[in-house]
Amino acid sequence: MASGVPGCGYQFRVEGAGPTIGGASRSAVQGPAPRLAVRPLINRSFEPNLETRYTNYVRHEFSTGSGAQVVPDVDEADLVLSGEILSVGLPTLSFSQTATTESRTEVVIRLDVEDVRTKKKIWSQTAKGASEFFITQDLQFNRVLQNRALEQAGRFAAADLAGRFLLYLESDQWASAQRPGGPTAPPTP
Repeated sequence: MASGVPGCGYQFRVEGAGPTIGGASRSAVQGPAPRLAVRPLINRSFEPNLETRYTNYVRHEFSTGSGAQVVPDVDEADLVLSGEILSVGLPTLSFSQTATTESRTEVVIRLDVEDVRTKKKIWSQTAKGASEFFITQDLQFNRVLQNRALEQAGRFAAADLAGRFLLYLESDQWASAQRPGGPTAPPTP
């Protein structure tokens, strides 16, 4: 496929399938994609009702960008992901003499992946997601802005963790763990 730009003499050529969203193609990674079941996250923060939303963010990000095939049931899985929302913080970013004008939500999530066959933890990572929001005079609108920032921070953390898991699957650690007698200790975060 060739595309020309009129008048400049340059031509752009693209051959092959092009880049793959989410990393290398399955043929570049050894073997089929591992099947991953995602357990509901445990909310250890003081912010209520985050566990369902954040579990859905993790499921979505791991199904699109982790190199694993997310399955609904542990019985169908090779790997099981579990985790917890460790903390939610709301530090002030800017303020005047009388009020806060901008704030940030910071969310810390830790995920563990266990091999179903061996019952050993093969991967563990912690990630922080953050998102800023402005403070207005309307308290209800401020809560809406804070909720949106919490959602965005959760999505950022889930995407970061899915990307890290993809790197793990593409690494030599994953390949050696799949061989009989491979390493049993989880990698250091």
